Amino acid sequence: MNKLRELEHMFDLKFNNFELLTRSMTHSSYANENNTKSNERLEFIGDAVIDLAVGRFLFENIKEDEGVLTKKRAQEVCEVSLSNYARSFNLGDFLLLGKGEEKNGGKEKPAVLADAFEAFLGAIFLDKGLDEVYKVLNKIVFPVIRDNINQEDNDYKSKLQEFVQSDKRTLNYQIISESGPAHQKEFVARVYMDDEIIMGEGTGKTKKEAEQNAAKATLEKLA
Repeated sequence: MNKLRELEHMFDLKFNNFELLTRSMTHSSYANENNTKSNERLEFIGDAVIDLAVGRFLFENIKEDEGVLTKKRAQEVCEVSLSNYARSFNLGDFLLLGKGEEKNGGKEKPAVLADAFEAFLGAIFLDKGLDEVYKVLNKIVFPVIRDNINQEDNDYKSKLQEFVQSDKRTLNYQIISESGPAHQKEFVARVYMDDEIIMGEGTGKTKKEAEQNAAKATLEKLA
């Protein structure tokens, strides 16, 4: 309970129905072990909420046609993006998981994090409405989208995500090494599919550049 209060205060939220926040952090594995409700229904609502909010943000910030807007929205609300939003404020630390799921690293799984982030937004929406959801989106989501708006041509990560998304596969990027002095670092990134299949590697002067090059190398291999 006290831990979840930290999550509430992080975004200056004050739930009328605190049980909604608790449920949003309750994975099905925990719910099954403790005979309580999981976050799956809240995830359904949160998915619709973030689709609407991100769609509106893109509509107001990009002067493109429907096809481009739809493509960009898909990039920003795919599982990889959602799990990255969740990681940016350590949402996994607040999750209630069953013993087996926690032992298997559930708090770091992209699918679990993405679902929890959607459920969190869904809980806020049901309790306080869309304006309160924007407290999270303005802090966590929209700054990332602003950075990504003009990166489509070189955004190999998004292109790779689109390539595998039809098969419902997940991608995960890890920095496996770094070398060089502080002012001239070189990073090596590796991209995994479904957390276990190595797809490609790339190097770069920043972690982001290394990840993009890993995605580029993977696309070239798949092509």
